[in-house]
Order: sequence, then C-alpha cells, then structure tokens
Amino acid sequence: MKVPFFSKANLLLLAITVCSPWMSISGQIFQRSLHGIKSNVQGLDVQIEFYSPNSVRVYKTPENSSYTKKSLSVIKTPDQVELSVDEQGDIIVIESNNLQVNYNKKTGKISFLDKQGKIIFTEKDYGAQFSPFTDAGNQTYSPRQAFLLEKEEAIYGLGQTQTSQMNQRNQKMYMRQKQHEGGYAYIPIIQSTKGYGLFWDNYSPTTFTDNPQEMAFESEVGECIDYYFMYGTSADGVIAQIRELTGQAPMYPLWSYGFFQSRERYKSQKETMEVVDKYRELGVPLDCIIQDWQYWGPDSNWNSMNFDNPEFPEPQKMIDHIHEKNAKIMISIWASFGQDTKQYKDLKAMNALFDFITWPRNGGVRAYDVYNPKARKLFTDYLNKGLTSKGIDGWWTDSTEPDHLDAEDKDFDIPTAMGTYRSVVNAYPLMANKGVYENQRNYTSDKRALLLTRSAFAGQQRYATNIWSGDIRSTWEVLKKQVPTGLNFSLTGIPYWNTDIGGFFLWDYEGEVANKAYQELYTRWFQYATFTTMQRSHGSGVSKEIYNLGKKGDWSYDSEEKYINLRYALLPYIYSTAWQVTNNASSMMRALYMDFNTDTNVHNIGNQYMFGKSFLVAPVTDPMYVSSTENKWKNPKENFSTIKTQNVYLPEGSKWFDFWTGETLNGGQTIQKEVPIDIIPLYIRAGSIVPFGPKVQYSTQKNWDNLEVRIYPGTDGEFVMYEDENDNYNYEKGLYSTIKFEWNDATQTLTIGDRNGAFPGMLKSRTFNLILVDAKNGIGSQQSDKFTKKITYNGKAKKVKL
Repeated sequence: MKVPFFSKANLLLLAITVCSPWMSISGQIFQRSLHGIKSNVQGLDVQIEFYSPNSVRVYKTPENSSYTKKSLSVIKTPDQVELSVDEQGDIIVIESNNLQVNYNKKTGKISFLDKQGKIIFTEKDYGAQFSPFTDAGNQTYSPRQAFLLEKEEAIYGLGQTQTSQMNQRNQKMYMRQKQHEGGYAYIPIIQSTKGYGLFWDNYSPTTFTDNPQEMAFESEVGECIDYYFMYGTSADGVIAQIRELTGQAPMYPLWSYGFFQSRERYKSQKETMEVVDKYRELGVPLDCIIQDWQYWGPDSNWNSMNFDNPEFPEPQKMIDHIHEKNAKIMISIWASFGQDTKQYKDLKAMNALFDFITWPRNGGVRAYDVYNPKARKLFTDYLNKGLTSKGIDGWWTDSTEPDHLDAEDKDFDIPTAMGTYRSVVNAYPLMANKGVYENQRNYTSDKRALLLTRSAFAGQQRYATNIWSGDIRSTWEVLKKQVPTGLNFSLTGIPYWNTDIGGFFLWDYEGEVANKAYQELYTRWFQYATFTTMQRSHGSGVSKEIYNLGKKGDWSYDSEEKYINLRYALLPYIYSTAWQVTNNASSMMRALYMDFNTDTNVHNIGNQYMFGKSFLVAPVTDPMYVSSTENKWKNPKENFSTIKTQNVYLPEGSKWFDFWTGETLNGGQTIQKEVPIDIIPLYIRAGSIVPFGPKVQYSTQKNWDNLEVRIYPGTDGEFVMYEDENDNYNYEKGLYSTIKFEWNDATQTLTIGDRNGAFPGMLKSRTFNLILVDAKNGIGSQQSDKFTKKITYNGKAKKVKL
C-alpha cells in the first residue's frame, strides 16, 4: 500500500497526521512526522527526516528518551519535501523525487537507494549500539553505528589526518583535536566515489573504523545516534549538500590570496616594519605581514590583546606604517589567557576558565569556555578595545584545539556551558572561531573577516577560516603528507586550507635556512603552496624572508620570487574561483576524483590535484638533489643545475597542456616531466580559459584593465570572471559583476558575454589580450606580448574568431 503525503495538495492530510500521530499500514504502527517518519525497533526510537530531496537526517535514541539535540554544525532547517511512503513486506519505503530510503521494521536497518532502486549506501543489520557510559558521574551512553561499504569503493574526508594516503579505507582513527608535530583537525564527514556523503554529528572523541566487515563511527559520549546522509551524485554535489546543511563560505578579501610573510614571531615593531620595507625595496610582492605571539609581554600576560611588550612602544605607528606601505597586518590571538590579564580575572569570575594545563605552562595560562556565549562576548569586547580598533586586518586564532597538556582523561570531566568537556571537545575550534567571526561582522561591514586558525570542525567554513596544518616538522615525509591531508580536509566541505611553507620546526637541518639541503625542501614546498588557498611562509626560530635565503641570482631566491609573481598573475583566476566557492559551493583544491571519477586510476592518487577546474598540480615531494644518510641534513655541495624527472599521471577524458611549454598530451597516461629546481609540474586542462593579471607589488596596486586571457583549445570550455570591491560585504547585496567567456572549439571562436551586474568603481572599458596556446607559443609563467588578438571590451558581448 503506497501513501503519498506532505505534498502541497494535501495539507489537510498533513494536519490530520500531526493531530493523530500514530498510523498503521498493514498493521505496522509508526508515526509520520512533518519531514519523514518515526518508529520504534529493537529498543530504539528512530526518526528519519528529509532535509532536502537529497539529504536525510537519521536520529536514534534509546526508547522513551526525552533527549532533544540541537546541532552546533547544522544550521539548516528541513525543507518541505514532497514525499511518499510505501510498505513492502518488512520494509517501509520513503521516497523523494531524488532519493529512496528503506527502513526495515524488524532489524532497524536503514538503506539509501537511487530512484532506480540501486543501493547507494546502507547500515549494517542491528548496527546501532548504545553502550552505558559514565560521564563525570552522569549515566549516559557511547553511541555506535555500523555501515557496509562495497569492496572497491573509495572514501575520503575525515578532516586533517596527517596520513600519507588519499583513500581512507581500512583505517582506524581516534578522532580528537590535537597538536602534536602537526595539527589533527578531525571532522567526522566522509564522502564516496559512489556520490554520497555522511556526517556523524557528534562532538566527543570518536573512533572511526573501516575494515572488511564494516565501517563504523563510535563516540565516547552521546545521548543519540545522529547522522546526515547526503546524495550529491558527484563530489561537488556532496559538498553542495554539506554547505547547504552547515553553511556557505563567504568571500575572503582579495589581499588574502596574495603573499604572507611570517616568523614564529617578530620581536619588535621595528623588526616587523623593516620586513615590509625590505620587500618593497626589493620589489618582491607582499600583501600581509603576520605579527605572532608575545607582543603582549610575559607569559603571565598571555593574550592580553594589548601591546604590553616594551619592544612595541607605538603599535599604532607600526600598523599605520604597514598600511602606508600598502600591506595588511594579521595578529595572533589565542583562546587562552595568562593569570595577570583582565580577561583571565573576568572569565574566572564567571566560572568560564578550564582548569587544565595548556600552552604555555608558565604564567598559569588557561583556556576559556568558548561554549559560553557570555564568555565569547567578553572575549570579543576586549578584542575590539585592544586590537580591532587599531585597524588590525586579520586574525591568527591560534591553539583552537586547544593545546591540552597532561591528564586528559581526568580533564575531560570538567564542566562547560554545554555539558562536560568530553562531550563537546571536538567542536572547540568551531565555537572559538564563531565568536571572532561574528564579532568582526558586527563591528564593521567595510572589512571582510579573515581568520587563520589551527583547528576546525564541521561547518567552520561559514566563519571565514583558513585552516593551517599545524606546527609541522620540516621534512620531506611531512611535505608528502600535506598534499593528501589538505585534499581530504577540503572534501569535508571546508574549502580554505594551507601549510607553513617549509615546515615549522627545522630540527633536522644544520645551518637552518642557509643550508642548501633545506633550501631544496623549502623551494619545493613554496612551489606547492603557490597552489593552495594561502601562500604563507612561516617557521620557528628561523628567518624565512626571501632575502635571508639568498640574493637575486641565487636559485633559492629566484625560484621564490618567480612563484610569488606567478601567484599574483593568477589572482583574477583565483578570485573568480573563490566566487565559485562562495556562490556555487565549489572547491579550490580538488582531489582528482572530483573531476575524473570515471578514471579509477585517480581514486588512490594523493600527490596530485586540481587547483580550480583548470590547473593540474603535481608537487615535487621527494628530494631530487640531496639525500640524507645521517640524522642531520648537512649543508651539501651537490650540483643543483642537474635536471631530474618526476612521474605525473594525466587523467583520462581530457587533453592536457604543459603549462611551461605549451606541449599537448593525451590523458590516461603517466609521463615523465623534467623538474629542474625551479619547476613544478603543471598541466592545463583542454578547454580552459585562464585570465592573467598585471605584474604588481600587492594585490590591488593595478586595475585589471589590461588582462591577458589564455585559451587552451581541444574542446569547448567556459570561464566566469568575477569582480567586486575586493574588501567589504557589498557583494552580499548584489554589488559585483561577472563576465562569461565561452570557447567553441569547432569554430575556434571565443564569445565574451555581456557583463552582468555592477559595483562602485567598476571598470567601464578594458583590454583583453587573447592568446590561443599551443606548443609554438608555450609561455609558462611569463606574460607575452605576442598576442593572438587584442580587443577592447566595454561590457557588451563580443565574438572573436582566433
């Protein structure tokens, strides 16, 4: 018997259903809710709710539980989805227009099927478990749910796991936010090559297991099993579902895509200003200088949010000087305070400090209760008074795991405003960054929020965070792990991620940055970072400014300068890709399976990826010139002019252009690419249209009134160029413009569409210098004056035959 319900035409039936909650189909009693069904099986109360035609929440509690959960990550409320219900023996079938959910009345097993009735994903029979658990004296549960995967299915995600493999099958992970020679930012979201995703919505330490028998999530604390199934049919579709549930990523300011220079700390305002001055003197582009910790003075004054260090006697002068040099300043703030700070005293008075040892051990520093809204407001009130009002441009929200030293099991019992610390620990970075972001939005709409932070949880993309991979060690092994780590992180729906270029701890190298062995690692790392969402040099106890690695003419200096300039040339492409992230739930760093899922060869490739939809990036993550046979990498005398090669797989389904030479290659093959010290393998997908910006010293120095546009033929293609005012929220009011470029390969014609939209200061007319790329004009990173055609564009559509 099939019963349609909740369509617009039967609101009366809906009212009757709500008033008479228990219904019977062929004698089986269950409750129909506004968005699905409720049932009882095997001692559990079960709710199945459609949040959209493609996403379903499954919520299970021990029967007769009165517990109701409000998610910290999911902000969407369920849509009014037209559904139908059908009873087929022991199976209750709930269908939307796009998805079918089968519920077994006897075992409680829930399966998800496509409209053709093919199983996409399924629970295991009797797979739900609630084991009794005592949490700080309270009787609760450890919830567990087991699922079944297909043998050849690949899965990705789980956050920042610091593993060397891309495919997360056959893994067991204890998922708790921590910092230990690299950040572990666990996010219990997976997605599959079958086109679905799963979010396990629990904030306590969780064990993920996948083996030949099952895949399972088991959390230490929870009154419920709560997960969301999302059917996107593709990786982009899954990420769109994740963002629909947990929030969209806002636009970051244009300057955030330029080059950032940092040190473990600059020790004085004089030193900070001198670094900016030196970059401007050298003519090397720079958009942001980062002032790390201890500008506040001793540890007892930790994170006072004031320049109490006597080496910073005139902080406003420093900030103004940096701005006069057309650079921005980002500053370190922590979710903890030293015992001599006013914040510490006020938070202690409201019982909003955690009594466990955090970094640093000195000064009695304590983390604060970010789950307490009053504590978050106190935090931001002090922030505004001490730093925001001085014109700080961005926030380095450090230690948002937070650092947790000693006696963790005991410390998990401490109370927070939302339950025990154990029950919410993994959501700490979400709540810490929430406070800072929302404060910035309330403080001003003229300056977009930008938060660089060390940890993350599901939904954090809505708080303008760019997560970095933690205090990682400077080794080739660690560099190699960063590529699949960043890709798996991005697949959880949080699109902005980066690393410390060259690693944080240089323990393994003699002579620090002057060591040529280290410079090889740094150079390769820098090339890779050019194609992440933030190009940022940082490290502990060393000075990584370009002029400290050599001088012009040295390969280390020249390569770094080359890739900084390439980054700035790509700003129109990167900023337009960022708009796709915000407007269309896209991703900037893309695992190969996202675009080439039918090519099963890419399913386990973790050392290559797409940067946007056009660039195939294959970072060099093995030493080509120096190998260490001892504990320390001694300064070598190798000849770095020798040309080595690296294998690169070109996915099938496309032709590929070598970015440096213009050579065209077929997909579906592994090739050897020559990789001298200044070359990273880069390939452009046929059909790509890539705008290149002018040579500049900072992101907004020149208008984009004279752009080079490269067309890579071989198939049809399109690109949408996005522009706005670069650093305010007027784009949310519709003040922006887009120009669509379309390439017809059969007729060799480029169509530049009408400009859509407008904003203050928009260019009325501009020049496009069009280049049809081939092996005869392989131009690499250098802009060319050998244009195929030069046109003037005034916002009206044009067709150009090339």
